[in-house]
Amino acid sequence: MWIDTHCHLDAAEFGAGSLDVAAQAAGAGVSTIVAMAVDVGNFEAVSSLAARAPNVTYALGIHPICVPQARDDDLALLRGAVEAALADPNFVGVGEIGLDFFIPLLCEPEMRAKQERFLREQLRIARDFDLPVFMHVRRSQDQVLKHLRQIRPAAGIAHAFNGSFQQAQNFIDLGFHLGFGGAMTFTRALQIRRLATELPLSVIVLETDAPDIAPSWIHPGRNSPDQLPAIGGALAGLRGVELDEVRAAVHRNTLAAIPRLAARQALDK
Repeated sequence: MWIDTHCHLDAAEFGAGSLDVAAQAAGAGVSTIVAMAVDVGNFEAVSSLAARAPNVTYALGIHPICVPQARDDDLALLRGAVEAALADPNFVGVGEIGLDFFIPLLCEPEMRAKQERFLREQLRIARDFDLPVFMHVRRSQDQVLKHLRQIRPAAGIAHAFNGSFQQAQNFIDLGFHLGFGGAMTFTRALQIRRLATELPLSVIVLETDAPDIAPSWIHPGRNSPDQLPAIGGALAGLRGVELDEVRAAVHRNTLAAIPRLAARQALDK
């Protein structure tokens, strides 16, 4: 079975159909979806989806794009929510967090500083509770790596990775896995496709980032987690290996990257 390590299942694009989307993914062979929170306002939404859909888990965090509107008190709310969620087997980590230096507003000095402050506190929360992190690293790989070296979480995934091979190795050296999804299905995405082809298969996990980053065959339409098996097929094609090899490898990798997910699967057996 496939695991979608990064999805925004409560997004407005899914409307009231999030549970149907999860069920369709299960029917397509996606055994688990990790639904990402983006701010304190959707903590309840993602945890509720996980409680209602057997193939949904969730992470809690404050996304860098949401940092401009976030209050300092939100970090304390996050810490409390994470501590409370530890009793929930559907809760798997801290995310989506990170840095974004692509959006102009977020590149302004004051907002860069606020992003980094929020990232550091969220890394501390993950470290304190021995949880993996789901990292947003858009145009910010080196800066994220700097903070990770100083505040080391238990594990993590660099989501939608699109850096250099050296940056990839730096994340790997910190015990991270790298997330690949629909972007690698475009022939023009030369660097991402090289990374997906040449990096060790043991460091790769798969994701959709649905409803965003739709694969080439549905772009520019809405992405959904039922596309993950076909994305896995694209990875197998790039690497010239059998689909079953990719499926087994990324499953192992994902359980290594998300220990609470491994524990949850053991409970289900």
